[in-house]
Amino acid sequence: MQAPTQPQVLAGQKALVTGGSSGIGAGVAVALAQAGADVVVAYHSSADGANEIVAQIQALGRQARAVKADVSCRDDVQALFEQSIAAFGTLDILISNAGLQRDAAFVDMTLQDWQQVIDTNLTGMFLCCQLAAREFLRRGPRPVSRALGKIVCMSSVHEVIPWAERANYAASKGGVKLLMQSIAQELAPKRIRINSIGPGAIKTPINREAWETPEARDKLLELIPYGRIGEPEDIGRAAMWLCSDAADYITGQTLFVDGGMTLYPEFADGG
Repeated sequence: MQAPTQPQVLAGQKALVTGGSSGIGAGVAVALAQAGADVVVAYHSSADGANEIVAQIQALGRQARAVKADVSCRDDVQALFEQSIAAFGTLDILISNAGLQRDAAFVDMTLQDWQQVIDTNLTGMFLCCQLAAREFLRRGPRPVSRALGKIVCMSSVHEVIPWAERANYAASKGGVKLLMQSIAQELAPKRIRINSIGPGAIKTPINREAWETPEARDKLLELIPYGRIGEPEDIGRAAMWLCSDAADYITGQTLFVDGGMTLYPEFADGG
C-alpha cells in the first residue's frame, strides 16, 4: 500500500470499526489509519479479511487488532469493547458499521428475516453506541480531540428512500436515523458528537450483483446523477472528516455520500 496522503488529523486517537473486514468497513478502517488512528477491526466471520486489513493498517505504521464479535449479541459486544480498551487503553472513535440484508417480498418475509436484520443493523448499533458513550464518559477529555468522543453510525440512502422487497433493511436504517439523532441530542452537552453516513451505491460484496455486469451497472447508473458507482474509499474519507476536529461543530446529521441518489433523479426531466 502507498504511504498515506491525508494529514494526520486523527493522530493519537483510538478507533473501533465494526464490520471492518471488507467493503465499507474495511475502507473506513484504512482511511482512519491513514489519518493517524490506531484501529480495532471487528468482524463477524471473515478472520482472513480482518487480518488482511490489520496488516494494511500496520504497514501504515499504526497499531491494529482484529476481534471477532456478533454485534447483535450483548455479551459479544461487551467482550469486543473490553478487548479494544485493553489493547489501546481507551477509544476515541466508534464507527458502527456492521450490517446485513435478508431480502424478500414483504408477504413472504419470515420473522427470522425481519429479526436478524433488525437485531444486527439496529440493536447492534444501540449496543455499540451505548458502550462507546460509556467509555468516553468514563475516561474524560483527551488532548487528541476537541470532542470527548465521536461516533459515526453507518446508515444508508434507504433511511429516506423506501425499498420494495427490503422492508426489514429500510426499516432498520430508518431506525438508525432517529436513534442517531436522539442520542446525539442527549449527549451533545457531554461533548460527544454522533453523526451518520448514508452511502448510496458502493462497490462492495453485499451488492455485487447490482454492478458486476454491464447491464446491471448501466441500470444502476440511471439512479446516480453523478455518473459513477461509489468506492469504499469514498465513505472512508467522509468518516475520517466527520471524526476530525474540522467537523467539531457537526452532530446529529446524516451525510449522504451517494452521487446524488437522494436527489430523486427520476424527476430530473419533470417527473
